[in-house]
Amino acid sequence: MKSSTSLAVAILLSLSAHAQAGEKLNVVASFSILGDLAKNVGQDRISLRTIVGPDSDAHVYEPTPADAIAMSKADVVLTNGLQFEGFITRLIQASDSKATVTEVTKGAEILRDPSGGHYHFNNGKAVFHAAPFDPHAWQSLANARVYIKNIAAAFCSVDKEGCAGYQKNAEIYDAKLNILAVEINSLIKKVPESRRTVVVGHNAFRYFEHEHGIHFLSPQGVSTESEASAADVVGILKEIKKDKASAVFSENISNPRLVEQIASEANLPVSGTLFSDALSTTAGPAPTYIKMMQHNTRTIVDALATE
Repeated sequence: MKSSTSLAVAILLSLSAHAQAGEKLNVVASFSILGDLAKNVGQDRISLRTIVGPDSDAHVYEPTPADAIAMSKADVVLTNGLQFEGFITRLIQASDSKATVTEVTKGAEILRDPSGGHYHFNNGKAVFHAAPFDPHAWQSLANARVYIKNIAAAFCSVDKEGCAGYQKNAEIYDAKLNILAVEINSLIKKVPESRRTVVVGHNAFRYFEHEHGIHFLSPQGVSTESEASAADVVGILKEIKKDKASAVFSENISNPRLVEQIASEANLPVSGTLFSDALSTTAGPAPTYIKMMQHNTRTIVDALATE
C-alpha cells in the first residue's frame, strides 16, 4: 500500500514539475519599446505585460493596481534604468515582487544629460532627480543590440531550459538590426550637411544625433515632466535662427501645441511626427522598434533631403 501511495505521490510530483516546466516565463517590461524587444527574444516562451503602452509617456506615468498585480506575478522585470521610469522602484516595492530585475542599459554607451537631471511627479509633486545621464539609449542601434543581449541573459538566468532558444532569437534579431543600420545610413546620406538641424519637443534624440549627424534642438530637456518656459521658447527660437533649422517635428507622446507654436514663430513647417519614447499602436506607422526607427528616419529624410 505504501509502495502504491509513494508511486502516486511521485507521479503527481512529476506531473506538477512538468506543468511548471511548461509554464511561460512571466515578463514585465516597463514601456512599449522594451516590450517589443522582449517579445522578439522571448517569442512564445514568455507571457509579456508592458506597463507603459503605445503612445504613452513613461516620464509622467502613474502605476495602477493592475500594474502592481502583474509585477507581483513576474519572473523577470525589464527596465531601461538611468531614471527613465520614475515610477518603477516604488511599483516593485509596493508589489513585493520577487522577480529578477534587469536594467537593459548595462554595458551600453551612455551619453551625459547636459541639464544634470530632470523632474518626476510623485503624489502630484514635482521632485528633481539628479541624473547625469540621458536615458534614451534605445535611439542608438548599437545600444539596442546591447539591450537584446541583456534581455536574453535575463531570460536565461531564470529559464535555463529555454536559454539556447533565447540566445538564438537574440542572434536573429541582431542580424535584423545590422540590416536596419545599413538602411538608415543609406537614407541619411541623402540629407545635405546644410539641412541637418531640426526641432523636436523634448531632448530624446541625442543618441540618434550621435550616430547619424542630425542635430536636434528642443525646448524641453530629456524629461517631458519639466514644462518649457517662455524663456525656453525664446531661447530655442534664437537657436533655430542661429543654426538655420530646416524642420520641426512633433512627438507621439506629447501635445503638439508647443512645437506648433515654435514652428509658427520660426516660419517653419511641422514636417511630421517622430516616435521618441513609445511605439505606436498596431494601426500606426511604428508598432515595433524596427518600424519605429524606419519611420523616424524616413520622416526626417523626407523633410530634409529636398530644398
